[in-house]
Amino acid sequence: MSGKPLDGRKVLVVTTNHGTEQVELEKPVAALRAKGARVTVAALTGDDIETVVSDREPGRRIRPDTTFAEVSADDYDAVVVPGGTVNADRLRIDRSAQRLVAAFAEAGKIVAAICHGPWILVDSGLAQGRELTSYPTLRADLSNAGGTWVDREVVVDDGGGYPLITSRRPRDLDRFAAAITEALQG
Repeated sequence: MSGKPLDGRKVLVVTTNHGTEQVELEKPVAALRAKGARVTVAALTGDDIETVVSDREPGRRIRPDTTFAEVSADDYDAVVVPGGTVNADRLRIDRSAQRLVAAFAEAGKIVAAICHGPWILVDSGLAQGRELTSYPTLRADLSNAGGTWVDREVVVDDGGGYPLITSRRPRDLDRFAAAITEALQG
């Protein structure tokens, strides 16, 4: 094995094709790749992902590597869900996205979500009994879904059969990526 700590580890990032917060997609992908992980970005369709900056301004267009229909949780060690209000709102109600994220949890694999990304945990039934965080406006949703919401930069909950890593907002991205790296090394 080479000197990179995540060589051989595979991470799937799931996103819709519209409204994904640019930095929440790009920064974890870059950080994990820099550590040696093979990161695949999957979107609803093969069309470009139209990212946003601060949920308001158009960001870069990013070409996904694949689509939800072409991937399986069996082939990856972790799934990462970026935010962006529009992205997360669309993602949370998409049955294929729900099934995909739930498959990671059912297999005991790492599930990580940042900012508005944890919304998918509500609709996938994965918030129940878990300690987690998110963008503050999701607090009631996550609490009503049975989660224990806390205001911390990153929360790693290893209970419930799979590691759950959540984070609040873009300024927490360094710690979020570090927590994913640590979980993949463990």
